[in-house]
Amino acid sequence: MEEIMMLRPKEVVCKWVDAFNDHDVEAIVSLYHDNATNHQVTNEPVIGIEAIREMFTTEFTTADMTAIVENIFEDGQWAILEWRDPLGLRGCGFFHVVNGKILFQRGYWDKLSFLKQHNLPIE
Repeated sequence: MEEIMMLRPKEVVCKWVDAFNDHDVEAIVSLYHDNATNHQVTNEPVIGIEAIREMFTTEFTTADMTAIVENIFEDGQWAILEWRDPLGLRGCGFFHVVNGKILFQRGYWDKLSFLKQHNLPIE
């Protein structure tokens, strides 16, 4: 029987960044548990893999987003991503990785700056 190597939280986040930068929704979604929660604190939590798929699909059609990794830290089942984008926006994400997949994600970033940079309507 083939042994399956479980990805460590830092490895999962590296794969997440690559998929995010490729705007590959299916690759991103494959990194989440079916009942995962993605909570970008400027928005309501998004719960479940279908809702997460819909969120990324919508976001990638709304704005051209890129995450440039500044740091990735790992502590137990958690990985922390500190990022910036080409326009200078900065943020961080906390990823709770259980059995090689993201169960919970929380992100912190400045929504007002993001909306202004991308010429999107301010809510």
